[in-house]
Amino acid sequence: MKGVGKYSLFLRSMFSNRVKWKTYLKQTLGECIDIGIRSIMIVSIVSIFIGAVTCIQISYNLQSPLAQDFLIGLGVRNMVILELSPTVMAIIFAGKVGSNIASQLGSMRITEQIDALEVMGINPTTYLVLPKIIASVFMYPLLVILSGSLAIYSGYLTAKFILPMAPEDYIYGIRYMFDPYTIEFAIYKSLAFAFLVSSIASYKGFYVFGGAVAVGQASTQAVTNSCIAILAADYVLTQLLL
Repeated sequence: MKGVGKYSLFLRSMFSNRVKWKTYLKQTLGECIDIGIRSIMIVSIVSIFIGAVTCIQISYNLQSPLAQDFLIGLGVRNMVILELSPTVMAIIFAGKVGSNIASQLGSMRITEQIDALEVMGINPTTYLVLPKIIASVFMYPLLVILSGSLAIYSGYLTAKFILPMAPEDYIYGIRYMFDPYTIEFAIYKSLAFAFLVSSIASYKGFYVFGGAVAVGQASTQAVTNSCIAILAADYVLTQLLL
């Protein structure tokens, strides 16, 4: 409970003694590039394989004369939108972005850069942490949309060139009884996951004390705690929103 309280005070401190909005804009744009643009490659690669593997596995489990081929497209669509793209990508996001945030802030802490900001009267959580969280909340849903699109298209290519089924059946399954709310649900999850990953990683990196070993430990703890928070939030949001 002590850690939860300290984490809550850490989040609260970001909204006191704020700097000029122009500074936020510059910092946030830079973080958007680091967090979002530089994550496109890994997100694209993982999403392509997720879509292909999901399509093959669903086809394998539907080997029945009573199962129609369009159910493969339906299964890929629901699994990708509801779970795989938001949640699996969040774990990838925690491993790449979360560890980077924790190590960056941890290095600034042990080299006394954060202490220097405090001496100059600048709130370090407002100046350093808040732009990272804003950028994460803004960019990660876009990465989830990219991931879902690539995964579904990868499933289509798999159905067309690898599986013994007509690609038209896959497309029919993608469209069959489509509920737009599933897209909203994926966006809601992505917003929550982005906030959890960026805030937990920032918290772990901000309170590093020690040397280089402590920075590595903080990065590991940031990823581990973020993954646990993602899975817990996934369960809670699924219960509340579906």
